[in-house]
Amino acid sequence: MDLVVTGVVAGVFGTLAMDLLNNLVARTGMLLKIDVGMIGRMAVGWAHGRFRYGHPGEMEQGAHEMLYGYVTHYIIGVGLAVPYVLGWDLLVGGPASPEWAFVYGVATTAASYFFVYPSMGLGVFGRRSPEGNRAVLSPLANHLFYGVGLAIGVALM
Repeated sequence: MDLVVTGVVAGVFGTLAMDLLNNLVARTGMLLKIDVGMIGRMAVGWAHGRFRYGHPGEMEQGAHEMLYGYVTHYIIGVGLAVPYVLGWDLLVGGPASPEWAFVYGVATTAASYFFVYPSMGLGVFGRRSPEGNRAVLSPLANHLFYGVGLAIGVALM
């Protein structure tokens, strides 16, 4: 049970760090701001069995998409952290490593590049995005932020 609590806390820390640092850096224009409404639209689509779109504009806007977006965003953050903590205990033993938590957090960028962007119709790495290189760099930076928060969460527990 303690491992699951550690994973939940680390996942919340990671996602919170991602959100706060993204909000700060996106103000400079270097990164895209995380679109929580779009995450909510994707989540509603998933609930209706729709996992692929030709273009993000095909996702239907709906009531409460911001709420769904935040809940989904944090569930995903926790859902990525818990397996790290449990896997570390199973495969390595002892408390999870904050250093490897950071590496793992950055590695979760693959989910954006190979699942989220293609499912939205933007292709692998977001290469069809009108945002150009910012669409490629933003997930990497955001998951670096997630890794920092994940490492802090693991270290505190």
